[in-house]
Amino acid sequence: MDLDESADKRDSRIALMATRLFLKLEMFAYIVLGLLLALTALLGIGSSGLSLWTAVQDHGNPDSIVLTIDRLLFVLMLVEILHTVRVSFRSGTLVGEPFLIVGLIASIRRVLVITLESSQANQPGKWTLETESLLRSTMLELGVLGGLILVMVVSICLLRLSTRPTAAKR
Repeated sequence: MDLDESADKRDSRIALMATRLFLKLEMFAYIVLGLLLALTALLGIGSSGLSLWTAVQDHGNPDSIVLTIDRLLFVLMLVEILHTVRVSFRSGTLVGEPFLIVGLIASIRRVLVITLESSQANQPGKWTLETESLLRSTMLELGVLGGLILVMVVSICLLRLSTRPTAAKR
């Protein structure tokens, strides 16, 4: 019996040390990931500023404006991912709602970019068979994205309803 107890204590010490080591590695990974995301967001903001400056110099060229909006929404996605990492770092658990919000932002970003790009296709002299087939494929993509956005919004609402305290549900 004495031998079994000492083996159990040794095993529990090893398990405790392994748990602490993995927790420290996880925290380190979150910190590095957060720093890389923050750096990427800063670079994205700089790139968006340059794109906006180009759009101003081009007197509101629609292509430059589309690029600027796309880059700004990309930065918004990065900031939301950074928020998700911060929440996961603080709570120690993986929370689903921030990921759904990132997916929602990404889907809306794509819808806006598609809409802005397709609005350029109906300008005089730009309507060809190629733009017609491109318009059909983008309409299909917009339909799929619309359904995806609806599913994510419903999922976020259901998550929020399920995490409310029971007293609030009455």
